[in-house]
Amino acid sequence: MGPEFVQLSLPPILIGICAAVACALPGNLLLLRRQALLGDAVAHVVLPGIVAAFLLTGTLAPLATMAGALAAALLSVLLIEGIRRLGRVEPGAAMGTVFTAMFAGGVLLLETTGASGVHIDVEHALMGNLESLIWFDATGWPSLLDPQALAALPPELPRMATVLLAIVLVLALLRRPLVAATFDEGFARATGQRPTLTGLA
Repeated sequence: MGPEFVQLSLPPILIGICAAVACALPGNLLLLRRQALLGDAVAHVVLPGIVAAFLLTGTLAPLATMAGALAAALLSVLLIEGIRRLGRVEPGAAMGTVFTAMFAGGVLLLETTGASGVHIDVEHALMGNLESLIWFDATGWPSLLDPQALAALPPELPRMATVLLAIVLVLALLRRPLVAATFDEGFARATGQRPTLTGLA
């Protein structure tokens, strides 16, 4: 594991680890709430948000695409929760409906607007492109202690680490209401909590 490993493989591995942990932590609660499909659904429904962000801003800058993806993800969670509660259907059916409709809408937007001529690949929008995250200034393991080399890390690594830290903080702050709403909604309501709002968190 020489300089090539640090330059080519270490950043994607660290970003992948941060992403895996950031998804696994709330995923435990989703599994217990029988909403394990929600992660897959949200991952696919961000496509229309990314395309809409590009159409509105004309750029594929990370901030714009992340804002569009976040807006689409929040909309999908609200739609899923609304269909589940108002339509009185199983969570899986609500997720499947929203997941399919929004992903199809994203593909339709991508193909029928000016975004089709731009490099917005559906696969990269869903899975990412880890192999392109190269730490050009790394010369080996000593680069991990070099402030100048660390400043040239792929920006996705500190961004993903920040997201992971935010998730850990939110879960730590909302631990008690989340656990109560997950295991016993009736108890959560009786103690003055709002399990519906907690579930949306």
